[in-house]
Amino acid sequence: MDEFEVGASVKNLHKIDDFVCSRLEESGCPIKTMMKIEIVVDEICGNIVRYSGASFIRVSFSKDEDNTITLTFTDDGKPFDPLTAKEPDIDVPFDDRPIGGLGMFIVRNTMDNLSYENKNGQNILIAKKKL
Repeated sequence: MDEFEVGASVKNLHKIDDFVCSRLEESGCPIKTMMKIEIVVDEICGNIVRYSGASFIRVSFSKDEDNTITLTFTDDGKPFDPLTAKEPDIDVPFDDRPIGGLGMFIVRNTMDNLSYENKNGQNILIAKKKL
């Protein structure tokens, strides 16, 4: 497992993206899947930076023998389970929708498995995708 930690700041989001993309590339991830996972990483880390009050974001990357990648996002922000966020009604015209929820909708529909826990004062979101 590879880990990368940075301060929870907008200026560091590209560093997380670079870390994840380089690991995906090394793992032989197809470019189309890599682009989708990059959106997931941007959404999760962007939410941490903008809303949690965290001082750091740690991203762990691993790939197991059945070709499943696991990304673990850890932060010390306010406890929040993003998996409990209400899903947006995508049948409502875009201009009539309330703000929020679409990013996690994309995350849920891109990744194969998501889990969350708050342990020792840290939010831990685990996202898995079979390549």
